[in-house]
Amino acid sequence: MPESHARSGTVHNRNLEAKLLASIHEIFAEKIPFNKVLGLDVVSLAGECPVLRFAMRPELVGNFLRGNLHGGVISSVIDVCGGLTAFLGLQVKLRDESIEERLQRFARIGTIDMRVDYLRPGLGQWFEAKGYILRTGSKVAVTRMELHNDSNELIAIGTGAYTVA
Repeated sequence: MPESHARSGTVHNRNLEAKLLASIHEIFAEKIPFNKVLGLDVVSLAGECPVLRFAMRPELVGNFLRGNLHGGVISSVIDVCGGLTAFLGLQVKLRDESIEERLQRFARIGTIDMRVDYLRPGLGQWFEAKGYILRTGSKVAVTRMELHNDSNELIAIGTGAYTVA
C-alpha cells in the first residue's frame, strides 16, 4: 500500500473518532436532562478516561451549615462518570462499527452495581470527576472514578459495574 494512501486512512480514522467524540459530548451535555440538572460539563474524553466538571451551586448543598455537596450529588456524579467511562472503554471493541451503531450502544449502558467511598466533605468552588476503565468485557464493564475539588483534594472514589451489551 502506498504511504500516502496509508496516511489518508489514518486521517480518515482520526476524523471519524473526532466526530464520535463530538457526538458523545453533545449527547452527554445536551440530551440527558439529569446531567444538565447537575451542571455537568465534559472537559475531556481523551483515551478511555473522561473528565467531567461542575460548579458548586446552592441547589447542590447537602449540609446547609457547612455548605458542602450533598452525598447524593457526589454519588450521582461518580455514577454518571462511570457510565461514560464504560461507554468509552467499549468503543475500543466497536472500532469496526459505524458511528451511528456505536452511539446506539450508549442507550444500553446501565449501572449494575456501584460503591462510593466518601473521603472528606465536598467543599470547593468546582469539582472534577475522572473515570478509569478497569475491564471491558462483552457484557459488563468495570470502572473506577475519583472526585476532586478545585484544590485537587480527593473528595470521593467509586467503583462501578455497568452493562454494555
